[in-house]
Amino acid sequence: MFITMEGGEGSGKSTAIKEIVAELRKEGHEVVLTREPGGTPISEEIRDIILDKKNTAMDPKTEALLYAASRRQHIVEKILPALKAGKIVICDRYLDSSLAYQGGARGIGIDKVYEMNQFATEGLLPDLTILFDIEPKEGLKRIADNAGREVNRLDIERLPFHEKVRASFRKLAKRFPDRYVVIDASKGKKEVLEEAFKAIKDRMG
Repeated sequence: MFITMEGGEGSGKSTAIKEIVAELRKEGHEVVLTREPGGTPISEEIRDIILDKKNTAMDPKTEALLYAASRRQHIVEKILPALKAGKIVICDRYLDSSLAYQGGARGIGIDKVYEMNQFATEGLLPDLTILFDIEPKEGLKRIADNAGREVNRLDIERLPFHEKVRASFRKLAKRFPDRYVVIDASKGKKEVLEEAFKAIKDRMG
């Protein structure tokens, strides 16, 4: 089973993922936890280039292509082998982040970025995508309040960019209702975790 977690900056998804994975492992499931961009040594090196705060001159299409390249390596080296071995793969961001950030917020177009990624993914889509939905102002405030959190090139974008990201994720949830579950990430941590875990258990049957 392939599960992805999506959301804007400061949505709390990365924190929630760790607890969800720990709970699934307690139940005896073999779970591979990974992230995008990154997940493998080559993909992590590409991540460093994408998210480096010095690289503000990066062209949106260059950014989208780098994400796709990182994704391809990640799929071949880590995601597919784990799925073929019968494991649950939980990924912190995947294709939908490219669609929302580069397709929507950067203005390339969701369909164009989707087409670009068909070459990289060969049509591999998640069985379940959980969207941690939050007002961008609240998410950015959480980042500002969390002194220990890594601040990358996307975090320092202005508010209108993050509002476009959120709107794009919501469009994707409507476009792919069979695999999307939307959670209100402004709720308390316990409630958010319970909803996310329930969505996974429901999909597992």
